[in-house]
Amino acid sequence: MFQPTRLRAAISGAIALLASHAWADAADPAAPASENILPPVVVSDRSAHSLTSQTVTDAKRSLDETAGSVGFVDSSTYENTYAFTLRDVLKDVPGVFVQDRYGQELRLSIRGSGIARSYHTRGLEILQDGIPTNLADGSGDYYQIDPLALQAAEVYKGGNGLAYGASTLGGAIDFLTPTAYTAEVPNIVRLEGGSFGTVRGSAQFSRVIGPLDFIATFSSDHSGGYRDHATGNYQQFNANIGYRFSPTLETRFYVGAYVVNQLLPGTLSLSDALNNPTKAAPGAVAGDQARNTRTERIANRTTLKLDTGELTFDTWAIHKSLYHPIFQVLDQDGWTYGFAPRYTAKLDIGGMRNDIIAGARFFGGNTQARQYVNVSGERGTQTLNASQNAYNYEAYLEDRLFVLPTVALMAGVKALRDVREYVDHGGLAADPTYKSTSETFSGVNPKLGVLWQPARDIQAFADITRSQDVPDFTDLTQTFGRTTRFTPLASQHAWTVELGSRGTHDRVSWDVTAYRSLVRDQLLQYTTDPNIPASTFNANKTVLQGIEAGVSVDLLRDIARRGAGDKITLSGLWNLSDFRFKDDPQYGSNRIAGVPVNVVRAALGYSRPDGFHISASVDWVPAGAWADDANTLRVPGYTLLGVQAGWDFRNGLSVYIDARNLTNERYVSDISTVADARTASTAIFYPGEGRSIFAGLRYAF
Repeated sequence: MFQPTRLRAAISGAIALLASHAWADAADPAAPASENILPPVVVSDRSAHSLTSQTVTDAKRSLDETAGSVGFVDSSTYENTYAFTLRDVLKDVPGVFVQDRYGQELRLSIRGSGIARSYHTRGLEILQDGIPTNLADGSGDYYQIDPLALQAAEVYKGGNGLAYGASTLGGAIDFLTPTAYTAEVPNIVRLEGGSFGTVRGSAQFSRVIGPLDFIATFSSDHSGGYRDHATGNYQQFNANIGYRFSPTLETRFYVGAYVVNQLLPGTLSLSDALNNPTKAAPGAVAGDQARNTRTERIANRTTLKLDTGELTFDTWAIHKSLYHPIFQVLDQDGWTYGFAPRYTAKLDIGGMRNDIIAGARFFGGNTQARQYVNVSGERGTQTLNASQNAYNYEAYLEDRLFVLPTVALMAGVKALRDVREYVDHGGLAADPTYKSTSETFSGVNPKLGVLWQPARDIQAFADITRSQDVPDFTDLTQTFGRTTRFTPLASQHAWTVELGSRGTHDRVSWDVTAYRSLVRDQLLQYTTDPNIPASTFNANKTVLQGIEAGVSVDLLRDIARRGAGDKITLSGLWNLSDFRFKDDPQYGSNRIAGVPVNVVRAALGYSRPDGFHISASVDWVPAGAWADDANTLRVPGYTLLGVQAGWDFRNGLSVYIDARNLTNERYVSDISTVADARTASTAIFYPGEGRSIFAGLRYAF
């Protein structure tokens, strides 16, 4: 375990080369007492030197003060598995529906957010260290979130994302990266490989040098893909460097660079998806369809500790270029930039504890969007020359007043004004006309709730929130034939009520929430042609309701002998998603296509204090999702079995094996939904991956 006092002693002695050995000695319980320079210090003391980073324990404790449904993932729970996509990070969080498509592309939905979006982010804010990674219009990718560069993930479901200014239906996910103060050790190297020609290497190093600290993580991954025409190459770099000016003032810069070269296999008919799942869609091969991106990100957080709390200033800039040959060649280049002050404090009002969060976000983005006829993956005749500009002005407040030591009342509100401006510069032979249009979306979204904590590790909560999802440019720019044009849409509004409990008692831990959302103008998509991005429309009224439940219990402890410390643990997750139209003129009370009603996951694991661990998992979808809103075509359910095993040695070396879909089940992992399967093309299915085995080793020193 890291001892910063020992590291500082090594640095002050000008023996920087021996710093890593000092860490290794600290982690070795067999080291003689005479080698100890100073007594051990507790882990929490490490982060006390940093105003811009928290330990996992502190982050979890702070998150659990939310009067609403939240989730937390410690990276140690998946670090000895093949964690390539965000599904590997979030699959055990109640309420999160996440399915792989190909490469790192996936569907990520919370409570129906983006339920019918068959690509990229919709209705969900993705944060990294509390700073937005979405583009200014709300869209975004998952590629810059490297599972191997994370310390933890915080999931703020629905209106609970207000803590960071989010007010979308799905909420927000904040991916926390480590700093040199919170890193497990100064150096980590990792090498792994397996099925589909997969090879990945990763390295992380960190140091604290007086008031300066830094950490960097680099990962490189190559995979031939389960399907034809699905080869992917990913390089991801994340780093941060902090400087402590004084005990009350610290600044930290975050830097990231992400290179993605991913061939696209396309969607298949249901028959092909189940019987020829490795096949690529003919159109994807003919057009050499791909998604190639280059993204650079820089951000800063400066924190000033006050007598009554903390004041934080976040600034960020993201540059992204996209070369995306699909139905046409999409060639885009743009910047996103923003500034977000935030004040947090724990005050005393009349002898009662009062926690306050107040903040604002001012961010915008400008993208040059060009399109060309796709000639075997190359640019042909230009069909579009446009600018997409988004500007957002937001302010939010959340207050928690503990009227009793165990009861907190919570009230919050967010006000927003978002502008979407689209300029078609014309000048093309097919369309020489210059066109400009814009839409402005405003709203005030309140939240009320109560948190009851009858015991230290047991909580119950209830709240009601209003969410608002502003359409992004993928919604607003729709394609008709070869023409792409601006299509006005309304923002999506919803009132959501939730009631839940989380906690730990003896051998049992649980997290259970029931919710119901009444939605107006829900943004839903339908596919007109498998090779053309889905069109978006506003549904009139919809109802999204469900249960998010997770439980874990230590069935047996001290199995080998008394005091052995080994145990057998059973954990389970159940997501019930009952999403329907309400009195719709066309669809009546049909279920909304895209997400299955029931998703069940369970794991049975055995672990020992010496680092050996093994578990078996099952993913069960009793009945698949509807493929169309007319509810005429449904995919079959499925059951997937997996086994994971590994050993963490005391010298810092860890090895693992991760076997998935052991029965080689044929199933559909995701769908590009259509309005009515009886009249539309139904080559809309993504087949799930077949049997696979991955293995790796990790050395921390």
